[in-house]
Amino acid sequence: MHNNSFILKEFLENAFNLKSHLMEFLSIKECDLDGFLANAKMNLANLHPGEALSNVSDFYTDIVGYHHVADLAAWHITSKDYITDTLKLQQEFSRDLVLDFGGGIGTHALANAMSSKVEHVFFVDINQTNRNFVEFRARELGVEKKLTFCKTIKDTQISKFDTIVCLDVLEHLADPSFQIEIFNEYMDSNSIALFNWYFYKGEKNEYPFHIDDGKIVEKFFKTLQSNFLEVFHPILITTRAYKKIR
Repeated sequence: MHNNSFILKEFLENAFNLKSHLMEFLSIKECDLDGFLANAKMNLANLHPGEALSNVSDFYTDIVGYHHVADLAAWHITSKDYITDTLKLQQEFSRDLVLDFGGGIGTHALANAMSSKVEHVFFVDINQTNRNFVEFRARELGVEKKLTFCKTIKDTQISKFDTIVCLDVLEHLADPSFQIEIFNEYMDSNSIALFNWYFYKGEKNEYPFHIDDGKIVEKFFKTLQSNFLEVFHPILITTRAYKKIR
């Protein structure tokens, strides 16, 4: 396993070989990759059926396909400094059994798997393409033995996690309050959860798959405040650290 500085250096240099992983996994030529990534956000937004979508999870299980991988990859490549700060925060708190919920293309799960403080990472994502891609990446990076891939938290067969990572996910859920209540059940008094959110559809509806309903957002913050106590950290990012109140 690697030390913290090595992990951060590897991410800053090539996002854990993300471009080469994309080319092999998606069978894309290097000359076509930049254009593919540049159009990723709009291509994903155009897939969203709007109000015709009755179940939010259907969008991520049945509709997005490889377009979600592309959108996440483009963001991780162009936002390396920000994501490096989230990795620094993760290194501060992650230990032992880690749940990475809605882990996308696996940046945070892979970094945790590289850490000597982490015993095992349970990567949970409802999108089969995401799970397949991160499993492929784990093999390429030599950390596959420290990762288990599941569709739901129940599939992990773990009763308590020492660390829960849920980044850029809650704004996609129909009921984010319910989800953090579930996280609370999987934590003990020493567990730490890392959360962030972005309840905003964008100036030009570029994030149609985010929720921004005022009542849902208000309920979320009330639920957060009644179940969790924030643990201070000095890194100037949107991600916060929490422990259980009771």
